[in-house]
Amino acid sequence: MSTPSLLILPGDGIGPEVMQQVRRIIDWYGDKRGLKFEVSEDLVGGCAYDKHGTPLHDDTMAKAQEVDAVLLGAVGGPQYDTLDFSLKPERGLLRLRKEMDLYANLRPAQCFDALADFSSLKTDVVSGLDIMIVRELTSGVYFGEPRGVIKEGNERVGINTQRYTESEIARVARSAFELARKRGNKLCSMEKANVMESGVLWRDVVTEVHQAEYPDVELSHMYADAGAMQLTRWPKQFDVIVTDNLFGDLLSDLAAMLTGSLGMLPSASLGAPMENGRPKALYEPVHGSAPDIAGQGKANPIACILSFAMALRYSFDQGAEADRLEKAVEKVLADGVRTADLLQAEGAKPASTSEAGDAVLAALDASL
Repeated sequence: MSTPSLLILPGDGIGPEVMQQVRRIIDWYGDKRGLKFEVSEDLVGGCAYDKHGTPLHDDTMAKAQEVDAVLLGAVGGPQYDTLDFSLKPERGLLRLRKEMDLYANLRPAQCFDALADFSSLKTDVVSGLDIMIVRELTSGVYFGEPRGVIKEGNERVGINTQRYTESEIARVARSAFELARKRGNKLCSMEKANVMESGVLWRDVVTEVHQAEYPDVELSHMYADAGAMQLTRWPKQFDVIVTDNLFGDLLSDLAAMLTGSLGMLPSASLGAPMENGRPKALYEPVHGSAPDIAGQGKANPIACILSFAMALRYSFDQGAEADRLEKAVEKVLADGVRTADLLQAEGAKPASTSEAGDAVLAALDASL
């Protein structure tokens, strides 16, 4: 097979800083493990708007369609707040997701033992937490038509349409069932079938896929609001959760904060297999562009590093190497390396972005 290709889109704010540490780890895998990647780099978000007048240039979109995986840093910043909605940095990310048809968003919520005290929940509730939320990413209320702000009589009306087809629900359900088979063989589907017709269809289709294709997986259903309550009550009852675009957006952020730091969590957005068998894929940290600390060496690179670990696992069939990188991160945290967002002791000196990268590379060296 040809050398796997990666398109890196550092983006805005702290994106370039954290991505620089990922580039070092990519180089490490080439030098120490013989895993070579053909890496290219381009612009997305505010920096793309500054250069091209659009948050994602057509040429960049074409590159994203051709490579084996895209790795993105972050987009956005206050200087772009006054732009027209169609030109905001986030539209570049949404275009990537839509045109690459990345319908399954994988959001892990894993609580490392060394960070269990960072959660607002009791340690015994979150210690050892390891769940995966699969969010449908290319349909639902964020994309449904009609949409917009219209005038009715003397007032404005905002309209968004929640819309799902059977096939859109079925394909993300299959992704979730496949993941469940590789984990705890347990899947919970969340919707609002009690008040939404789209929720009724969602529950029906997930049940049909289960009965026809995955009867070996334990399936349960839960209303999304009850799911939010249960995630804060006893999150370890869940293994894999599948839900729609809107509820997935809310529930995955809630689950992320159970672990104590939004800056620690990666994500993967996957689509249909390409001709080489690899899925269309975009990997990105959950955190935002954090413009208040951009350029200061304070950013935590771990979420972006773990996003590359997900790329190793889901795009490049390198599960053992993904485990190696995740264990290196775990060792760094256990050894007490902390960027500013993870400091608890008053007066303690935080590790810089590059020092955190140094520590992960040292842990990788120690794993050989």
